[in-house]
Amino acid sequence: MGRRALAQSFACATLVACLTWETMMPASNATLPCAGREIPHYTARRVREPLTIDGRLDEPAWQAAERSPRFVDLVSGEATRYDTRAAVLWDDHALYVGFWVEEPNVTATLTERDSPIYENNDVEVFIAGADAYYEFEVNAFNTIYEAFFIWEEAYERGGFARMPEFARGNPLVKPFNGVGFTTHPRGPRLGSWAFDFPGLRTGVHVDGTLNQPGDTDKGWTVELAFPWSGMTWLARADGRALPPRDGDTWRIDFSRFNQHKAPPPAKDSGGWAWSCHGIWDSHVPECFPYIHFSTLEVGASAAPGRPPR
Repeated sequence: MGRRALAQSFACATLVACLTWETMMPASNATLPCAGREIPHYTARRVREPLTIDGRLDEPAWQAAERSPRFVDLVSGEATRYDTRAAVLWDDHALYVGFWVEEPNVTATLTERDSPIYENNDVEVFIAGADAYYEFEVNAFNTIYEAFFIWEEAYERGGFARMPEFARGNPLVKPFNGVGFTTHPRGPRLGSWAFDFPGLRTGVHVDGTLNQPGDTDKGWTVELAFPWSGMTWLARADGRALPPRDGDTWRIDFSRFNQHKAPPPAKDSGGWAWSCHGIWDSHVPECFPYIHFSTLEVGASAAPGRPPR
């Protein structure tokens, strides 16, 4: 949800870290907007062979993958107008994310990379590490937007200052302090719009006719591959394994933002997510779903006596 921040402070984000990163958080977590809410848990299964990233989600692995519950309103947690779901798979090379997006009139206008994609209807993924997190957005044209955020208190000790794409003197690096939640207990951040995720692959498929309002579309699907080799700066602080080990837990956020809200009396914020944040701000890693990685292959049954993780 980089949308409002870009408009307000240059632009403007997550796979979140192993559980160990949470021990680094201040004791004032009770002030978080999602405090007291149940944060979803999900088990990501392995795929045997790399996926073809074309956006269609028609491979057997995606058909067998467990899908998330229907997304809820980001602010209220209430039911949303259209169905949106996500799923996560992985192998030794990459993290794979799929989105199923119901939308009767699929539209998009922006075609230039790192345009303000949040001004279109989009889907978003935030991947968080212990000291930083990454934001990804894509519209139905498969136009992407990326940003990388670093907690100020970790900027020097984490080694980020040595990298040109994170340097304070880079004109694409700006102070950032959230969107709707500007009192995060960990303090402010630096945002880099100079970061491009190494090896990122994206695909979008429209089930209907893009930008033709005279008919009814079913929606669109999105397929993403984030190579583990591109997550070095997310994994650095807590030394998490890349790729994950069986049972490792990350935090990842999945959302959808809409320019056309449900009409009154619905109180539609326009932001829908797998996990309710309780506020109009995606930049709160503590509100992201828990993603548990299992070496069990997607579609396979757990061994007797061993529950899937």
